[in-house]
Amino acid sequence: MRIAGNTILITGGGSGIGAALARRFHDLGNTVVVAGRRMAALEQVTAGHPRMHAIPLDIEDADSIAGFAKRIIAEHPELNVLINNAGIMRSEGLDRSRDLADAEATVVTNLLGPIRLTDALVEQLIARPDAALINVSSGLAFVPLTLAPTYSATKAAIHSYTVSLREVLRGKVEVIELVPPAVQTELTPGQATRQGYLPLNDFIDEVMALFQRQPTPREILVQRVAFQRNAEAEHRFDEALTTLNAMARKALEAQA
Repeated sequence: MRIAGNTILITGGGSGIGAALARRFHDLGNTVVVAGRRMAALEQVTAGHPRMHAIPLDIEDADSIAGFAKRIIAEHPELNVLINNAGIMRSEGLDRSRDLADAEATVVTNLLGPIRLTDALVEQLIARPDAALINVSSGLAFVPLTLAPTYSATKAAIHSYTVSLREVLRGKVEVIELVPPAVQTELTPGQATRQGYLPLNDFIDEVMALFQRQPTPREILVQRVAFQRNAEAEHRFDEALTTLNAMARKALEAQA
């Protein structure tokens, strides 16, 4: 991936990993467009940066995505990099019948949203030089968190979808998967200060160093996420599943 001189769209760019990526890529000499529901948050990210722009987007709404795609192509015809980062994470109990609204919203936001936006922009990307498509999955795609089963499932699906995209777009668009471990962000209540989670700045430092490698790895894997990413290949999946979920419960109890 070319590291500078791009026009980059980042969904979920108002906070957390999206906002941090936006600032780092901007500082490397890229034009960056951040998108999300909360315009005030987006404007805080772009404030004081003339090569950063904010456009509202409801990633859950198909019509919003279609209108957004037309607008960004019109306003930023040089767009050549898409980072599908927007996502939500909700706790769910699987041992009782429940309202499935959280599960349904998670599927729409985390899976259908990136599929729809990629579909709306894929021809734009193919037409641009040095195009790249980056999907943000999760270590939970490889070892799930049982407290967030639908989130984990959507990230596993994003991993699989990214593999397919990479094969289909080979030679046309560089397809990269960014796989975060548990990072201190606002993704869930209390997560930004949760003990044992990787500090956001440390995560982004390692991520940006990996993006600057040539050739760019097809999977951006910080050291912390190897525990999950390689669990099955190293024949320790059951152990990793038990350990991960025990650690997660302990971290939540410590904040209770």
